[in-house]
Amino acid sequence: MMEASIALLFGLLIGSFLNVCIYRWPLDQSVVKPRSHCIACRKTIAWYDNIPLVSFVVLGGQCRYCHARIRFRYPVVELATGLLFFYWVFTAGLTLLAVKMCILTGILVALVFCDLEERILPDEFTLGGTLVALVLAAFVPVPDIYARALLLWTGVNPSERVRWVLESALGAGLPAFFLWGAGWLYEKFRHREGLGLGDVKLIAMVGTFLGMGNALATLIVGSLSGSILGYAYIRFTHKDPSTYELPFGTFLGLAALLAAFTSDKIAGW
Repeated sequence: MMEASIALLFGLLIGSFLNVCIYRWPLDQSVVKPRSHCIACRKTIAWYDNIPLVSFVVLGGQCRYCHARIRFRYPVVELATGLLFFYWVFTAGLTLLAVKMCILTGILVALVFCDLEERILPDEFTLGGTLVALVLAAFVPVPDIYARALLLWTGVNPSERVRWVLESALGAGLPAFFLWGAGWLYEKFRHREGLGLGDVKLIAMVGTFLGMGNALATLIVGSLSGSILGYAYIRFTHKDPSTYELPFGTFLGLAALLAAFTSDKIAGW
């Protein structure tokens, strides 16, 4: 419990940093400089006003200087990241598996809100996350029976660690290719873009972390939920379905979080 509690506190701090990334990376801004500041009055935020969760409550959800409202997204991201870190360390212990899952779910939380707010899935999260997952695959393999079957079918017989990395790469490549193909067909028949490359990169990252089966499950669940809830939202708000841009990455991110929690493959690690 002590280790999980420390992970919770660390997760809150990481969540605070993710909030900076969520705001700045879609704008192609540095996350290092300048220091955290109010986006309304530009005043630099003091360290005591930048304590995860606590400062939001103490300040009543508004800037100390100009009293502009602070987005509720800030405490939500901090709390969600902290709870996710707590969960993985509590269930898997202080292990590389827990570290891997903390990284994945932290990235997914950030991507959910990036796409919801800006309709952008930054490469720093998607491609960067894919690279991290490939490195971690050499130490924490993804026991994906589909990728393993493909390797056996091709007759490739590498060393164990190389096989783990190849299985992780296959988990990224094939689901991403299916999604890209669906987007290409939609554009050919409807003559307008229906899918961004950011969504393809997101699925690739999920496959690298969780394996091909979970990436495909994420794609199916995300597509169905996005179609149903997106259509309901368009009808309820009377938006034009031909121009409304659905935050598909948000639905994929939430579906990937669900896959991370429900996958029996992860429980078997």
